[in-house]
Amino acid sequence: MADKRSKEMAKIAVAALEEKKAKDVKILDISDISVLADYFIIASGTNQNQVHSMADEVAERLGRAGYPSGHVEGYRTANWILMDYHELIIHIFDEENRLFYDLERIWRDGTLVEKADLEA
Repeated sequence: MADKRSKEMAKIAVAALEEKKAKDVKILDISDISVLADYFIIASGTNQNQVHSMADEVAERLGRAGYPSGHVEGYRTANWILMDYHELIIHIFDEENRLFYDLERIWRDGTLVEKADLEA
């Protein structure tokens, strides 16, 4: 089960993504099935500029809250940006690559978390 810190990080990241009009934001609790992280957040943007903007907003908000990013990949091309915060991994896709990689299917053993559950 995910801890309080990772839950707070996920809440901040989801708010940042929503601020930048992310599409189809999914929160997966993978803490019971993987040691990689507690949560995966998967979101889509409609174009490269929006994908960049979403990643920038997430980095800024989590950084201000005291959670510096461990590693970021794919920022230059912006078809799939992976942001690793250790307990939280954020995947921001363009729509085409999200369909192609279908992380929701690959990680279907994770538990889908509703945004309201992060508030609890």
